[in-house]
Amino acid sequence: MRRFTSFNLVALVFGLAFLYLPILILIIYSFNASRIVTVWGGFSTRWYVELMHNQSILDAAWVTLRVGLLSATLATFLGTLAAIALVRGGRFWGRTLFSGMVFAPLVMPEVITGLSLLLLFVAVNFDRGFWTVTIAHITFSMCFVAVVVQSRLLSFDRSLEEAALDLGATPVKTFFAVTLPLIAPAVVAGWMLAFSLSLDDLVIASFTTGPGATTLPMKIYSQVRRGVTPEINAVCTILVALVTLGVLTASILGKARSPARAP
Repeated sequence: MRRFTSFNLVALVFGLAFLYLPILILIIYSFNASRIVTVWGGFSTRWYVELMHNQSILDAAWVTLRVGLLSATLATFLGTLAAIALVRGGRFWGRTLFSGMVFAPLVMPEVITGLSLLLLFVAVNFDRGFWTVTIAHITFSMCFVAVVVQSRLLSFDRSLEEAALDLGATPVKTFFAVTLPLIAPAVVAGWMLAFSLSLDDLVIASFTTGPGATTLPMKIYSQVRRGVTPEINAVCTILVALVTLGVLTASILGKARSPARAP
């Protein structure tokens, strides 16, 4: 076994500092009393109070939340169906083309995806707004759900389904009573991944958005171009807190669901 040397420790410290030190500085300066973000003026929560009265940012956050919840739910449904078709469908006609279409957004640059969707919406004369952003997010996040669920289905014990069928359960009842509960962790993980991708997206939303459908990343980017304000630090700190809370909750629930190991 290789020993953990001092060089490994230094590399680990520098790596973690490179990743998380900027986030820590952002969080600290979100409590800065000064309007100048690079000058510390004392501890204050004034920017969080002003953020709660910034209607444009609140509207963008509400749009982002609605788009994320709806797109993640529909992407999870479609991605799960696609994974089941690829794993359980056998060698059906057009399988290669279907697989390529499902997983294409994984390797496709977001600029190309956003531009192609924009041209599609313009060609069919579909007014751009909330629904076009939602459709775009479903399109590029569905493939991530399919990958997660497919990996779980590939290691699934089919004998459990066969036992349920032998006991008289219909295929539909077997799926909802046996298959779905067993792949539920992968489905939930796919939903969380799709929601995170929707929450973070800027490029595709910029191509497909319209009046009244400005997402929070677009709002932050437009304000940062004119200069970073303490309110932006407060918004980012709240997002970091929400993500951290979600990860901790998922970890606690996962440990609570896992069976206790034998001593």
